[in-house]
Amino acid sequence: MKLTRRRLLQGGLALGGLSAIGLPALGGFGHTPAFANPRDDLYFIFAYFSGGWDVLLTLDPRDPRVFRDDRKKVTRIQPAYDKLTSGQDDLVRTAVDGMVFGPHIGGLADVADKLTVVRGLSMDTLTHEVGRRRFLTGQPPAGLQAQGSSLATVLAAELGPTEPIPQLSVRVESYNDGMPAFASAIRVNSVDDLLRALRPSPSALPAGEQEAVEALLATARECDRIRTSTFQSQALDFRQAARDLVALGLDARFDFSASTAEMEALRDVYGIDPYDLAGAPAQAAAAVTALTSGISRCVSFEVAKDLDAHGPEWAASHGPRLESGFDIMAALIRDLERREYKDSGGSWLDHTVVVGFSEFARTPMLNSSGGRDHHLLNACVMAGGGLPGGRVLGASSDAGMAPQRLDYQTGVVSPGGQIVRPENLFAALQEHAGIAGDPGGLEATPFRALLG
Repeated sequence: MKLTRRRLLQGGLALGGLSAIGLPALGGFGHTPAFANPRDDLYFIFAYFSGGWDVLLTLDPRDPRVFRDDRKKVTRIQPAYDKLTSGQDDLVRTAVDGMVFGPHIGGLADVADKLTVVRGLSMDTLTHEVGRRRFLTGQPPAGLQAQGSSLATVLAAELGPTEPIPQLSVRVESYNDGMPAFASAIRVNSVDDLLRALRPSPSALPAGEQEAVEALLATARECDRIRTSTFQSQALDFRQAARDLVALGLDARFDFSASTAEMEALRDVYGIDPYDLAGAPAQAAAAVTALTSGISRCVSFEVAKDLDAHGPEWAASHGPRLESGFDIMAALIRDLERREYKDSGGSWLDHTVVVGFSEFARTPMLNSSGGRDHHLLNACVMAGGGLPGGRVLGASSDAGMAPQRLDYQTGVVSPGGQIVRPENLFAALQEHAGIAGDPGGLEATPFRALLG
């Protein structure tokens, strides 16, 4: 029997809805994870703000009374809060002394004591694809082609195949370069897609025919050509793994439209529309559910989109879209905090690192269309997982918002320090997770100030 990749993946043969999602890549088996070292009690959620965010409106603001329009030729920074049509035009001060945010930080300001904000990151690019892929992998792409594995893939590989779906990704790219195939993300575009993936297919073969197919495939495993083919034998393993995944009945955990008290409470926490499981609120709930139900160790999802605001839409919609994403992040952080971690007395937030990121920031000066273009600068925000909260590390300059050199141990601006890039954060997170060596090939100095 000739078992080809095309024939194997065509239709799925009773694999539930798995033919509709991104199956793990066939390959990448050369890496040997160091399972003895990593922590077995740490989880990760990556919340992606798609399109390039305005950090002046959120994570890295400037006082408009100091950075006035009549001084913009000197400062090259134009907060322009007075031009927003949202009615919010001032800084947001928090309960944490000295931690100030821009007018569209939303509910994230209410959990400031849980946050670590890193300002002054350098992305070295003005291109969406390059910035996004660098923040996912910690390596500069070759042209537009991603290099290396996503940090989530490296973490899933090193933390081990202990969960049914070690890595789940909802509307976020994911890459596997040399990591074990089990660490590749199961990728979906919505919670609806995830439900279809986890449910038995309504078009499954009748029982007798299915048994015949299984018998034929069992016989095929004994064929010399298949036993000596890494691809074909592993493809059969993937097929069985997919069937086993469907058999677990995990779909009920993600049926957020169900009329049960549990799902009604979850919809209230995240503001989920039961008729719209494609939106960010449902994605956030899926991320927390996947972790707390023992299904995944690493989840990525798109928390905000359509942020590429080069024109008048910046004043009208960019801020509210950002704020919606930060409100969802705040709800996620509170939800993790209220859930007890495995009868330990601690919370799931104590054991989950939450990372909010975008591909780059937007320019500190408005363009001629009343919007903002792409900027080399960036920032990010983290919470949980034992990282100290209530902190701002790093800074952008007060002239054009350029990345500043930082002391990697303290996170303060230092002329003798170094510029911080995503790979420095990732190296620190790997260290925090107890991962030895440099499995992702980052070749970067850890930004240990992140770890306190």
